[in-house]
Amino acid sequence: MTSDKTSIFKKVLIVDDAAFIRAMLKRLIEDNGFLVAGEAENGEEATRLYKSIQPELVIMDITMPLMDGLEATKKIRQIDPDAKIVIISARGEKPMVVKAIEAGAQDFIVKPFEVPRVLKTLNKFR
Repeated sequence: MTSDKTSIFKKVLIVDDAAFIRAMLKRLIEDNGFLVAGEAENGEEATRLYKSIQPELVIMDITMPLMDGLEATKKIRQIDPDAKIVIISARGEKPMVVKAIEAGAQDFIVKPFEVPRVLKTLNKFR
């Protein structure tokens, strides 16, 4: 067996309040060699799940009930300063992207997302 990184499943946590977005991302992520270890529909749930499943990557929406993605990103980064978080949001204006990066996100994908853009981002975290 080789040490090819692409053969190793990376655990991903998907966080979005829209079930259809989670389903689309899950299919895309799993079809490309990652394992969806958990799904959350708000930031509070994401923070709890992060502690229990310890994913290698979090894909997180911004606008969600109870706790938004920016606050959840900050809380997850307090739990794990090395957490890898990608924000995926329809709110792609420059000030929001800056806020996401300042909160601790490593990347930002604008919805509606294009599959090649998501794949490029996933591959950065292999």
